Amino acid sequence: MKVITVDGPSGAGKGTVCARLAATLGWHLLDSGALYRITGLAAERQAVELTDEQRVAQVAANLDVTFEPGKDGVAVILAGEEVTTTIRTEEVGSLASQVAALPAVRDALLQRQRDFAQAPGLIADGRDMGTVVFPDAGVKVFLTASAEERAQRRFRQLTEKGISASLPALIEDIRARDERDSNRSVAPLKPAHDAVVIDSTSLSIDEVCDQLMARVQQAGLI
Repeated sequence: MKVITVDGPSGAGKGTVCARLAATLGWHLLDSGALYRITGLAAERQAVELTDEQRVAQVAANLDVTFEPGKDGVAVILAGEEVTTTIRTEEVGSLASQVAALPAVRDALLQRQRDFAQAPGLIADGRDMGTVVFPDAGVKVFLTASAEERAQRRFRQLTEKGISASLPALIEDIRARDERDSNRSVAPLKPAHDAVVIDSTSLSIDEVCDQLMARVQQAGLI
């Protein structure tokens, strides 16, 4: 099965790049981060303490979640409620980072993620797609950017939506999340040994997509 993995920290541009690549190639798309965000949100709504690993894993294994086409892309439906916007908040992002550090939760979601690999191919967006979930992927990319640039991007996204945000607070949150994700004992955030690292700090989305397509062509996947 043809699989392209794009890993990296929050705000590096993975979501936009992967969506464009999937649309261009006509392949399936997996937003693995959404699964962790949904798990974190569901656990919070069910009043499950995120330190209770087994109970959080049960939440993950029994998620009532569907992905449906929407006017702005894929709509995420949790227990009958659309949570597409809700799961993208900084608060839920923090919940996702916490539950992703729990081995039992990762085990519960691992097979579900691998099931997304179907013909004609899959673009997998995440943090451990190339290192853990799809170690045999044909192309592996680690997309990153400076914490300051990622915070600026998030700040612009929030303000454009009319959401109040503090740039210094966003920078602090991103740095804290990077440290937590990079130092966790299970599947730490790092490039796969055979991944191509792309720093998008000073690159446009088009430039990143061009580099990715070049890698895909070099690997003979298209």
